[in-house]
Amino acid sequence: MAFNGKVAVVTGGASGMGRISALRLARGGAQVAILDRNPEALEKTAAEAPQLHPYCCDICDAKAVDQTMAQVVKDLGAVDRLTHAAGIMPTELLAKMTVADILHIMAVNYNGTVHMVKAVLDDMLQRRSGDIIMFGSIAGHVLNPHMGAYSASKAAVNIFGEQLIRENKGSGLRILLVQPPAVDTPLIDQAVQSSDPILLRVGRDSGRYATPDAIVDAIEEALEKGRWILKPGLEAKWLDWARRLAPNLLWSLIESAAKKAEQEEYLKQTMANRQRSNNSSEQPPAVDKDDTAS
Repeated sequence: MAFNGKVAVVTGGASGMGRISALRLARGGAQVAILDRNPEALEKTAAEAPQLHPYCCDICDAKAVDQTMAQVVKDLGAVDRLTHAAGIMPTELLAKMTVADILHIMAVNYNGTVHMVKAVLDDMLQRRSGDIIMFGSIAGHVLNPHMGAYSASKAAVNIFGEQLIRENKGSGLRILLVQPPAVDTPLIDQAVQSSDPILLRVGRDSGRYATPDAIVDAIEEALEKGRWILKPGLEAKWLDWARRLAPNLLWSLIESAAKKAEQEEYLKQTMANRQRSNNSSEQPPAVDKDDTAS
């Protein structure tokens, strides 16, 4: 692992890539503060290693973040790494979302990133040491139906992260902006349960998505190599270039794929209904007991 410090903070540490990152850091000997809004999941994760320390915190609340981070420093010491993995991915067509719904996604994904980064940045710059890992997304470049609000929030994170990197080159900090494609985490389930974007669901059910472990492996490798922006996997790189070179064509391909998936699903459902109907009609009629008496 590319971490040589003593204290790490991981947001979203009770599930998904946050949980995996926190456990790896703890098993490597670091003291790890895990932040999440779910106290039960926090306690369950913290029980997996004595080096894990749970802190319930709403990253949308700047004051709560500052108070929590002050307590972390008091309990564990100066923070040597921030892995900011917390985020949400509810989906819906923009016309069907309320203003409050759209702004909440931005508050968690973008504002939360700003709050967490600013909570550790000044101290790291003074010490000229520290790691900051932020999760943007390839979805901040490559747009999909039902994901407008999420993509907008991740586009903001992508820009914030890249700007932060450029401004702090030569500072002694290792800052990494991760822009993964779809990853098999609870966020995909949240998206499917929201408005059921068919391409996300089909990708999940087919097992096509990257595993969280593979992304965490790629992050550590990128840090070792001194990289600043990580687009893990060929799919992320291909989508990024397609968006840059032929955005209208990419939109057409995505919309055609969604339409094709919907048609295939309709045909499967139709065939299944016909099969059930045929099976029902083939059942022998019930025989009255009186008719069988001799």
